[in-house]
Amino acid sequence: MSIKRKRRFHAEVATSSLSDIMFFLLLFFLIISTLANPNVIKMTLPKAKANEKTNKQLISLSVTEDKKFYIDKEQVDFENLETSLMSKIGTDKEQTVVVRIPFNLQVQDLVDVLQIGVKNNLKFVIATSPK
Repeated sequence: MSIKRKRRFHAEVATSSLSDIMFFLLLFFLIISTLANPNVIKMTLPKAKANEKTNKQLISLSVTEDKKFYIDKEQVDFENLETSLMSKIGTDKEQTVVVRIPFNLQVQDLVDVLQIGVKNNLKFVIATSPK
């Protein structure tokens, strides 16, 4: 009488180190999430390599180098810029305003224009030219 041994191969997955890996991943993502700033506004800057294109109807707000303001090719004084922009937008607050401003203007000029959007809760996007 011969004794047979079981020589079958049983596939096993070693799960003893998976708990350590999951702990380190959890710790990593917790640290990274505290460093990320949720208040960052995604904006394109002048001379970008990749530009986003859209088919939506947009309002164009252009500023020339001598600080003349145009809303869809219609010249507007800076004092009347907010009222003209709000009358152009009307009741559709979801409409996007594309700001076309030269790269050599001061940052304060850009901030003055963007403050109108923040005050009225509008979506502003800065237009760029491809490199």
